Amino acid sequence: MKVILTHEVSGLGAAGDVVDVKDGYARNFLFRRGLATAWTKGGQAQVDAIAKGRETRAVKSLEEAKSIKGNLESSTVTVTAHAGKEGRLFGAVSTADIAAAVKAAGGPSLDKRKIELPTPIKAVGSHAALVRLHPEVQASLKLDVVAG
Repeated sequence: MKVILTHEVSGLGAAGDVVDVKDGYARNFLFRRGLATAWTKGGQAQVDAIAKGRETRAVKSLEEAKSIKGNLESSTVTVTAHAGKEGRLFGAVSTADIAAAVKAAGGPSLDKRKIELPTPIKAVGSHAALVRLHPEVQASLKLDVVAG
């Protein structure tokens, strides 16, 4: 089944790409999460609109992405979450929480969809996250999760 990606999907493509996926994957994962729409003959105008929007939101230059990468990697971001006595969190730290903590710490405004967590953060302590700033630039972000 041909689909048009409306958001970036790891391992599949970026917003505006037309990809061929299995029917079940499209119906049960991509469509339900709003990550893709079905391909139609009139879909080319939609692909163009998505590509134009992606260009305006993307970090414009490679140099800017590298400077943001330097700022992110040189600092540690503190995320406050509700935790029990043993340091286990009630729930998990989401990518939206991380983006808000970076912004509150005086960092750049990050898109929560560009932040990847290798494992869910469910405990107090030091953790790491990956931020995709540009197709060629990825920053490693150090997180310090504290009980609050």
